[in-house]
Amino acid sequence: MRFSFKTISFFLSCLLVMLFFVFSSFSKETDYHSKNNRFWTYANELKESLARLDTTANAYKLHKTEIGNVKLAVKSARLSYKKIEFYLSFYHQEYVNEHINGAPLLHIKKTGMLPDVIPPEGLQVLDELVYEEDENLDANLIATNSRKLYNAYQLLYEGLKTKTIEPEKEIAAMRLGLIRVFTLGVTGFDTPGSLNAIEEAKISMQAMMSFFKEYQKQSPLKELQEIINLFSKSINYLEQPASFTNFDRLVFLKSYINPLYRKLGEIDQKEIPNFLPYVSSWNPKSKSIFSEDFLNPYFFTEFKKEEDSKELNALGKKLFYDSTLSENQQMSCASCHNPKMAFTDGQPKSFSNVEGKTVLRNSPTLLNAVYAERFFYDLRAFSLEQQAEHVIFNPDEFNTAYDAILKKIVDNKQYTEGFKKVFGKNQVNRVNFSKALSSYVLSLTSFDSEFDEYINNEEVYLPREVKDGFNLFMGKANCATCHFPPTFSGLVPPFYSDSESEILGVLKNPTKQILLDTDEGRWENEISEEKAWIYEKSFKTTTVRNSGLTAPYFHNGAYATLEEVIDFYNDGGGAGKGLKVNNQTLSPDPLNLSDKEKQDLIAFIKSLNGAKAVSLNQK
Repeated sequence: MRFSFKTISFFLSCLLVMLFFVFSSFSKETDYHSKNNRFWTYANELKESLARLDTTANAYKLHKTEIGNVKLAVKSARLSYKKIEFYLSFYHQEYVNEHINGAPLLHIKKTGMLPDVIPPEGLQVLDELVYEEDENLDANLIATNSRKLYNAYQLLYEGLKTKTIEPEKEIAAMRLGLIRVFTLGVTGFDTPGSLNAIEEAKISMQAMMSFFKEYQKQSPLKELQEIINLFSKSINYLEQPASFTNFDRLVFLKSYINPLYRKLGEIDQKEIPNFLPYVSSWNPKSKSIFSEDFLNPYFFTEFKKEEDSKELNALGKKLFYDSTLSENQQMSCASCHNPKMAFTDGQPKSFSNVEGKTVLRNSPTLLNAVYAERFFYDLRAFSLEQQAEHVIFNPDEFNTAYDAILKKIVDNKQYTEGFKKVFGKNQVNRVNFSKALSSYVLSLTSFDSEFDEYINNEEVYLPREVKDGFNLFMGKANCATCHFPPTFSGLVPPFYSDSESEILGVLKNPTKQILLDTDEGRWENEISEEKAWIYEKSFKTTTVRNSGLTAPYFHNGAYATLEEVIDFYNDGGGAGKGLKVNNQTLSPDPLNLSDKEKQDLIAFIKSLNGAKAVSLNQK
């Protein structure tokens, strides 16, 4: 086939036009970052700040400068970091957590089947180190950590040159940045030594606003100006004179953080692609940090949302309340998780299938239990389905096996019809049994409390003592540094993909002689790669939601009231009471809460009781 010169010219012209539009479109997306000099200004500023910190820390080690200058260098580096934290933590979550700004806690890395204990690194570690009492200051450790941090960022900095942030991803990064500011920033989690949380929050908000202004230039819509106005107002609020203790976090959340989170989420909501560069339970389509769909519960299960249904849930509910499934036909899931007691049993330790004997630990609520990366107090189960398996095989609980349970189901006409309706013929098997049970437990969510309604503007009134209690919980009382909103559990924001455990030094009996409880917790969960001394007497951080309905408390059920729990924390846990507690992760320093502050805290905790849970409790 032959073409005329005119035909060839026509095709070449079309090709040039197509290439022009392709490269124009490509340029708008890929050059967005290179044109945004603000990013590289901030990235270079952080590099220079870390270099100065390294020099200052080394001078301090050599007795050539004072600790005050090191504190200033740490502060400067942290403020520089806050300008691009939302970006770095979005694209480099694991690296940032491990080397740049992770929690100052020992952690483990698996070598073969054995764990190695790894010391923490980064800005949080330095913030804590430089604010130690004078006699505990360690110049060598400060210098070593400063050098490690500088070198770690050098590697990250080189990698940044290969990255290009796209506008729609920047919006997601900012929304997660807002969550971080609220849950890890103004709570003091991120500044364990200096408590310079309010200034750092201001710097973070200013930086995100400046980046958003660049985004607005791409799409100058009226709605985007509203977002800039909200950013500006939030910064003005953070600039008002307020100490870490008296800063009003409730106003900050309700008037600024949540509205910004919602408004940013409304940008291009027609189709949100699965663009997150990491695994997370966060739902980008959620409109509030306190909405019921803020997290995806199916992230924590072995079955998918598409597999769930009302019929599957009903089948799981029937299994949940069926005592015939246990070996002695006397115990059901509801035996330890009674809906009339907020899905607990009200006992210090749950009764076993042997008369007069209990199981090892207290029965926690199943309300919102799905929102966890690990299950049980010792974190021995890795999914909701595995949790059920431990109960089934436990000699003190169901004391049975899947074969026996499945035979009972096959011999029951109602069950076989139920399984057939959901799964089709001959589908009574272990996997489908687990799906059904998980479907019911997953549905036991509770985000309908008095506090939730107020935050989501469904109610206009919240008692003064509840407001004060929330501010205490999020600030002075340090509760939110372990019980993270919105689940108020150890599910770590802003990615909500990891569950924490803590060493508190819980007492065997707080009303009698002061002795540590003997339960070893995570240390003895039979997971070989976690057999590390840093987990001795470490227990999962469970949810505070509905805890006004779930006494007694802690893994051993030794604390009968919320008042006893608050007193325990106020005293600094076991170490605060003078006991030797290896690696206690709770600060041993007293909180110095007044009687009124304690009551306000309890008022807030009770405001987290879900309406449905309260209703069931009153029947």
